[in-house]
Amino acid sequence: MNLILVLLINMTISLILVTIAFWLPQLNIYSEKTSPYECGFDPMGSARLPFSMKFFLVAITFLLFDLEIALLLPLPWAAQFNNLSLVLIMALMLISILALGLAYEWIQKGLEWVE
Repeated sequence: MNLILVLLINMTISLILVTIAFWLPQLNIYSEKTSPYECGFDPMGSARLPFSMKFFLVAITFLLFDLEIALLLPLPWAAQFNNLSLVLIMALMLISILALGLAYEWIQKGLEWVE
């Protein structure tokens, strides 16, 4: 009974909040708000400017090493396991694979901004 009551209350509150979120912004519509440029300036040029792919490569590299840190973060707690050598071998394999990838990208000049 308590589970049904909690689910009913949660669904009711969610529906009320969704209804308010859709209804409230439509109360005060004015021309600047409905224009495609909300900053008030007219467009000076094309919105489709050429973009360097090097930025994306550096961003992907950052995400990759950020993921490495997230995967290695629980490593100090791994000292409590009975088979510590397996955990350390897996961590060293992960670091080695990522280091080889970084070395490859460095050799291929993937981190250079100028072409």
